[in-house]
Amino acid sequence: MTDAEFRKKLDALVGQPTGGSGKPTVAPDPVNQPMIRHWAHALADMNPVYLDPDFAEKSRFGGIVSPPVMLQAWTMPAPKIEGIAERGGVPIEMDKSKNPAAFIEEAGFTGIVATNSEFEIERYPRLGDVISVTQEYEDVSDEKKTSLGTGHFVTWLSTYTDQHGEVLGRQRFRVFRFKANTAPAAGTARD
Repeated sequence: MTDAEFRKKLDALVGQPTGGSGKPTVAPDPVNQPMIRHWAHALADMNPVYLDPDFAEKSRFGGIVSPPVMLQAWTMPAPKIEGIAERGGVPIEMDKSKNPAAFIEEAGFTGIVATNSEFEIERYPRLGDVISVTQEYEDVSDEKKTSLGTGHFVTWLSTYTDQHGEVLGRQRFRVFRFKANTAPAAGTARD
């Protein structure tokens, strides 16, 4: 495949669902107090609107709310540990035939590293909310050269909604898909 053909395939990803189906992923559990409490204690974020019903009821929220950056956590499926190494560390089974970006790895961009994540919050999730997420590719950079190798920054947009379709927030997640450097770094010798 030529560079121009490859770029055209990258550009065609933008606006497409990341998993191929375009169907929302529904959280396995509604927003609940025990998970909020675990999160708050794990991150030492003891905000009383997350933990104290009396305080939360008198707040602008009118009741307990979830930390907004938990949006992603609510929609994560239970990981499947068996065969994780064979899946490249991915904690879920993936049907490669439904992965619209499989051609990137096939082109030799086998390295992947998460680079950043950004949240936009519209509303804090409330107890009982059932959260869904849809994900689509938002951007693919031109080829970049880094110390890791040559590759592309791939950004997808996750949109989180409640059971009524109200948008709770959005998350942009960016990874660098790269061909690993094989040349030794300056000033180093190969064994």
